[in-house]
Amino acid sequence: MRLGIVGAMAEELALINEEISGQRVKIKAGKTFYEGIYHGIDIVLTESGIGKVNAAIATQILIDNFQVEGVICTGVAGGLNKKLNTKDIVVSKDVIQHDIDLSEDGYPLGYIPRLDIREIEADDILVNMALQAGYKVLGKDKVLLGRILTGDQFVANDVTAKRLRKEFEGDCVEMEGGAIAQVCYLNNIPFVIIRSISDNADSKAPIDYDLFVKDACKNSFLIVMAMIGEIGQ
Repeated sequence: MRLGIVGAMAEELALINEEISGQRVKIKAGKTFYEGIYHGIDIVLTESGIGKVNAAIATQILIDNFQVEGVICTGVAGGLNKKLNTKDIVVSKDVIQHDIDLSEDGYPLGYIPRLDIREIEADDILVNMALQAGYKVLGKDKVLLGRILTGDQFVANDVTAKRLRKEFEGDCVEMEGGAIAQVCYLNNIPFVIIRSISDNADSKAPIDYDLFVKDACKNSFLIVMAMIGEIGQ
């Protein structure tokens, strides 16, 4: 199996990159792709850049040019569910793009016309593997199966965070996962999103992010590596 791993920023991928052997580097559409092997599994790793457009481009390249058979999105997110603490993990049950708004045409927020979907469900097998890896590495109390929200904004506002939680029942919010999910959905490629909580998407988010991003990235890294290790057995 060949897996694609997508992270928006260098700090989200640095630890993973160090573990991949036999690397070959290719640049496409201004993005760098690292091909290598971990536990006998072919891996293609890329730093997509921040936001939905960047994430969609990187994911389509992974599918078209590197023939990946599954995609893992990893990195950090802002917590919306009050049960979550910083450095806890959310594994995607499904994902909604909260900034799609065609409500004037009678559609619910987040609904994607013509695809006729709002929630894009992650692959059951990859989800279960991510959960089991998380339970093993961090413990069940640190890992949540939940809904991930995506939009082209860094949420750092108490009112917005509460609205997203209420309207979408989201557990965390980030800026890439929904786009990756949509590209995978259209290409019939299984995916899972693994996010570690760096902040609470509130007014303290910019400060909390700087404080916790490194440790949050480490937790996400540990789960991704444990998951790939299981696939390789």
